[in-house]
Amino acid sequence: MSNTSSTSSTSTTSTSSTTIGAIYLYPIKSCGGLSLPRAEIGPLGLALDRHWMLVNRQGQFLSQRTHPQMACITPAFEGEALVVRAPGMPALELAAAGQDGATLAVQVWDSRLEALDQGEQARAWFSHYLQEDARLVRFNPAVTRACSTRWTGDHRATTQFSDGYPLLVIGQASLDELNARLAAKGAPILPMDRFRPNLVIAGWEAYEEDFIDTLRLGSGEDAVALKLVKPCARCPIPGVDQRTGQRDPQWPDEPLDTLATYRANARVGGGLTFGQNAIVIGGEGGVIESGQPVQWELNF
Repeated sequence: MSNTSSTSSTSTTSTSSTTIGAIYLYPIKSCGGLSLPRAEIGPLGLALDRHWMLVNRQGQFLSQRTHPQMACITPAFEGEALVVRAPGMPALELAAAGQDGATLAVQVWDSRLEALDQGEQARAWFSHYLQEDARLVRFNPAVTRACSTRWTGDHRATTQFSDGYPLLVIGQASLDELNARLAAKGAPILPMDRFRPNLVIAGWEAYEEDFIDTLRLGSGEDAVALKLVKPCARCPIPGVDQRTGQRDPQWPDEPLDTLATYRANARVGGGLTFGQNAIVIGGEGGVIESGQPVQWELNF
């Protein structure tokens, strides 16, 4: 199952039962997420999504791939502050607008860029929790991090500290179908937070997002248009409980073991795909809301 190219014919579809089921924001890359009732969409997706990031002494990004306890770092916006909490730690209060500290060279996969260091208080807090030298950096608004045109085609898109694209879209029915497979083998079912989407769409059939070209959220001049550009190949992070930062000792390789039986995708080198990466192609500055109707165009 995969998207066809952008030159394929499309058909616009809309049903009253297809809606935005949930909206999630992840202020600090690979840390806890926030469920939002509504959000503004800009060229970078959700404005403060993956706007902060943790890096090691070499400037390499840190994630739950190697530090699963990052799942238990929970950020929250409280007034003008970004308040960060974690087990056994006092709350860390930072300016929600960020701190324009010294620039620091960082790396996110193949991207090398200059970020803004968020100071010694943050370094000490995160280093103590992770038990290694870790700095918090903020995305530098003077920097442009382009998405791969191999997947975006004629659309020029940018992102912050996400793995590669500003938004991740998953249909609720896809998780329901995966959970049915897990339950059939006796494995525990999984919540959607294991897959860290930005938008969950209710009302599609399982994996229908694989065949969708564009989404239209809202109506009129303020409607937001998204293009689904690349299947999301999954790493081991969905195996980490986002509340405990641990794997199930009885099922440490789920859900990848189950996904391996039917979700290998040749378009991404045989990766096990679940969800679609998306970019913003219209309606920047528009507001999306949970429960909002969704229109889409299917690829053929």
